[in-house]
Amino acid sequence: MKKQFKPLIITSLILVYLVIAAGAVVRMTGSGMGCPDWPKCFGYLIPPTERNQLDWKSNHQYREGEVIIVNESLRVASSDFNSSEEYESKNWETYTKHDYALFNATHTWIEFINRLLGALAGLATLFLFISSLWRIKTDLLSMVISFLVVLGMGFQGWLGKTVVDSNLLPYKITIHMAMALLIVLLLIILLAREKRSKKILKNTALLQKVLGFGLILTLIQIGMGTQVRQFVDDQMHAFNLENTSAWLANAPLMFYFHRSFSLLVLLVHGYLGYLLYKNKMVPTVFTLILSLLSVEILTGIWMYYFDFPFSSQPLHLIMASLLFGAQSYFMLTLKKQL
Repeated sequence: MKKQFKPLIITSLILVYLVIAAGAVVRMTGSGMGCPDWPKCFGYLIPPTERNQLDWKSNHQYREGEVIIVNESLRVASSDFNSSEEYESKNWETYTKHDYALFNATHTWIEFINRLLGALAGLATLFLFISSLWRIKTDLLSMVISFLVVLGMGFQGWLGKTVVDSNLLPYKITIHMAMALLIVLLLIILLAREKRSKKILKNTALLQKVLGFGLILTLIQIGMGTQVRQFVDDQMHAFNLENTSAWLANAPLMFYFHRSFSLLVLLVHGYLGYLLYKNKMVPTVFTLILSLLSVEILTGIWMYYFDFPFSSQPLHLIMASLLFGAQSYFMLTLKKQL
């Protein structure tokens, strides 16, 4: 089990990134309420595929917690029972956490896949923590960080519940995203600790300062991006998913600052690349950082000039998340060379 620690870090990291990508698709497609309850979906472990599955049925066996839609309202079975020939309200409780009671099979299954990936990521991090117990005597810090990852995943699951219960309040979605990045950071710390690096770069302290500045700028950029995204969410609800050309109508000043700020992030990393070139050593991770940054800027341009093509927003978000992870990993490996 001890030897599985690093593979489990990588597996957990991949699954967390898949959850972030799935979450971006959920947000882009407006599928966040595809499952209006939590942790089940319409009261089922496997969600329905057709609207008529949520209609009340006579002579049907219902389980406690199963959901039907009656008069555009969710009803929850209060206990196990067999329905009679007529609907009896005494067997049902009104769902009171929100008043959303629509069924869209596509939205439901997109949200269900998102939750399924989240559950798999949670299991992977749990196994990671169990694996860390085998090295508790030689590497206590890794065990502590692994435990924090598990706690973070549990808290993230609870945040997901609050997002659904609030009917997708934008600021709660932003907190949900911030927590995902914190989990990524913890896993990156674990991964960097597994790397055995030799001191091969000169002026490491300067490189670390420039990279640290670039990482701070990236976090500021992501923060501004979440604010812009909240504005876009409001526009999506106001103009629907088809009228994408109107989403940036009357865009706030934050949008234009966010767009221009990307050039500063690029310049700082360009300078970092110059310093690495002078060192005659450009690590693979820095090449990855530049590639991710370039794609991030291109997807931003793609969204603005081509009215939010379907895949552009998820790509933009996942590139930002990957960029943060790559920068953090590079920073930690540089620190080990000081």
